[in-house]
Amino acid sequence: MDRTSVIVPEAELRRQRDYVEKLSRLHAGRQPLALVDTFGCQQNVADSQRIMGMLRDMGCGFTDDPNRADIVVLNTCAIRENAEKRVYGALGQLKHAKEARPEQILCLCGCMAQQKTVAEKVRKSYRHVDLVFGPQALWKFPELLYGVYTQRRRIFSIDDEPGAIAEGLPVVRESSVKAWVSVMYGCNNFCSYCIVPYVRGRERSREPADILAEVEGLVREGYKEITLLGQNVNSYGKDLAAPMDFADLLGEIDRIPGDYLIRFMTSHPKDATDKLFATMARCGHVAKQLHLPVQSGNSRVLRAMNRGYTREQYLEKVERARSLMPDLVLTSDIIIGFPGETEAEAMDTVSLVEQVGYDALFTFIYSPRPGTPAAKLPDPASREEKQRWFDRLLEAQNAISARRHQSYVGRTLRVLVDGESGDLRWPLQSRTAGGRLVHLAGEKSLIGQYVNARIVDSNTWALFGEAE
Repeated sequence: MDRTSVIVPEAELRRQRDYVEKLSRLHAGRQPLALVDTFGCQQNVADSQRIMGMLRDMGCGFTDDPNRADIVVLNTCAIRENAEKRVYGALGQLKHAKEARPEQILCLCGCMAQQKTVAEKVRKSYRHVDLVFGPQALWKFPELLYGVYTQRRRIFSIDDEPGAIAEGLPVVRESSVKAWVSVMYGCNNFCSYCIVPYVRGRERSREPADILAEVEGLVREGYKEITLLGQNVNSYGKDLAAPMDFADLLGEIDRIPGDYLIRFMTSHPKDATDKLFATMARCGHVAKQLHLPVQSGNSRVLRAMNRGYTREQYLEKVERARSLMPDLVLTSDIIIGFPGETEAEAMDTVSLVEQVGYDALFTFIYSPRPGTPAAKLPDPASREEKQRWFDRLLEAQNAISARRHQSYVGRTLRVLVDGESGDLRWPLQSRTAGGRLVHLAGEKSLIGQYVNARIVDSNTWALFGEAE
């Protein structure tokens, strides 16, 4: 992709800031309240933080009550059918709030909103929605919102744009301990089941200097954990003028002084290299944690998914990563019931899970996404069959997770205390360097700090510890 068409010019960004100022003047004399509700992945969370930043600069405060909100923004996910159902359910409920307060502005954005079929359904059946825009138009949110206010009409901005990078957008981060930093946007992989490349555009990398400046700023502000985001971070740098890959970027970030930890996601196995694993092992600020989605343990299914690797190649990468990082915490994503998958092929996935011994999994039963190649494939297995396969997968992984967590009992680990748990016995929530959840006994004053925790108990999903 031509870099000159990717970077939003400063003149355009100034124009958006002018719209922010105009909206602020529209609200003069009172503080409007905004509600931003986020569905889906961490990239959506990062996008919502920028939407909140723009709303804050417009003079808005924030509320969780749709009946009090002057502006409601639903930032949506299109990965699975269940996420879409939840959004439509939320839109239905918001109709009542809009009827009670007709001046309320209701916005639908994100991946789901970018799909033309969704936008048309909203246009016809959810007429109380005022503004619809996709991820590529996020940086133009002030201009679009100003249009709704001043033109008194519904606005849809879902053009099939290649995508852009807009630097310097304001951010509202909900946490003062953890931060998300997007290093790239879009995806070129076109896995046959996935809608993301169609709604988020082609891969485009931020300039290294901009990323480094953002991370340096966060470290100065005292953030302790920074997660680098991209649909496939391993593709970082392929579109840059000067040679730099993701491993190089990690090495540059690692040179920033301070007491902090770097995580990243998501990492595509076909592009995960020995160089990446060696860099992770070498860099003191980079967590020895790897989320490496396998999706299936059967090579035929992986070909049908267009994943670009075989079972054997994936296992070789896992072995190489663990040889360099013996304490590596490894997690993955798995889809059960891909169209045409047989029980034997599903059990190949279960056997891979048992062979790898993941610390944790994110597991899903296949959900067809209209517009993707997989949605057109014959799918003879019943929902009941897929559920049985899924249950066997969960049974295998839960046993592995329980054993792995039990092995921590009696050890003392450095953890980052990042919040409260709501449990009187274990009132704090924390994470190990490997990302394992630790419910912690200790004082609230520890939030935001690294502490040593003695692990005294465990279950399938978490550890339990006492601050020392």
